[in-house]
Amino acid sequence: MALRNAPDLMSGPLGRRGSMGPKTMSLKTEGKPPPPKGPSGVRVEHRIGVQAPAEVIWEVVHDLDRWAEWNPTYPSASGVIRIGETLDLTLALPDQPHQPLKPRVLEWVPNEQLHWRLTMMGGLIRTTRYIEIQALHEAGCIVDNGEIFGGLMGPSLGRRVRGLVRRGFMAMNEALKDRAETIWRARG
Repeated sequence: MALRNAPDLMSGPLGRRGSMGPKTMSLKTEGKPPPPKGPSGVRVEHRIGVQAPAEVIWEVVHDLDRWAEWNPTYPSASGVIRIGETLDLTLALPDQPHQPLKPRVLEWVPNEQLHWRLTMMGGLIRTTRYIEIQALHEAGCIVDNGEIFGGLMGPSLGRRVRGLVRRGFMAMNEALKDRAETIWRARG
């Protein structure tokens, strides 16, 4: 004999079957928010191995006032590397006129990373520029030098200038490698 108006023990609190959450559960994510997503857009980057400690590479990157001595991509740089501060940079890409830039520092971690953001055309183009140092061992690192072109018009700009920007990053990375390895050898 069937019960009338008996609760459906398979349904959730709102009386719908299957409304008690996902059918599969992951112990790694249960009760935690999803991981943050990185910035979206077109990414252009160049990576290089450097035979010097992260501290030496960071010393070179952090000293903006001396970038003119070694950096072909930013022959002029000044400012304070502090979150929210504006940097004064001159961008010199191969076969292009020099371009003054005033990006804002997003974040920095000594011996690890420097990120800045540049907004153009009222926010239609937003670029996030990064230099990241990954230590592999005591005197060996990988340096990622790149930019993410975002905003409404940023991805199309990124696709158009990808080769040119990558060549600039390659030149900067080679010069950074040479400078850091020379400093490290002189100290060794």
